[in-house]
Amino acid sequence: MSISDLYPTGLHEQNLAHFASLVRIALRDNQINSEERLLLERLSIRLDISTNEFNDILKNPLKYPTISPVTYEDRLEHLFDLTKMMFLDRNPTIDKNSMMGRIAVELGFQAENVRKIVKEATDFFLREPQLDEFKKVIKKANKLSD
Repeated sequence: MSISDLYPTGLHEQNLAHFASLVRIALRDNQINSEERLLLERLSIRLDISTNEFNDILKNPLKYPTISPVTYEDRLEHLFDLTKMMFLDRNPTIDKNSMMGRIAVELGFQAENVRKIVKEATDFFLREPQLDEFKKVIKKANKLSD
């Protein structure tokens, strides 16, 4: 039994929704490759997603609504995870900038900053980033201080 089973909060529902978003991105090409699967498994642990929830979301990710994170730090972490998933997908026919723009808006970033945020996120992931460095770059692109 996970801690979220003992103390149900909106945080777990938000984690489920975030994880379902990641699965939807991974399934854009109707399959989950080994790299995507490994990332999903790692993130499920970080997000406290049980094995049953993991399997349920893999079967039907549309069952879970998109929920925007409450805090700015959570939005940055979600954007990091989603951008990483986008980069694992090597399908050249998908317009990743457009998809990332929609994701950024859904996460609650200001529409006027989205183009710059997507550019920074994309440039950043070309360099094999870490989360803390990613947050600093996106905060700068979004004109917010640390």
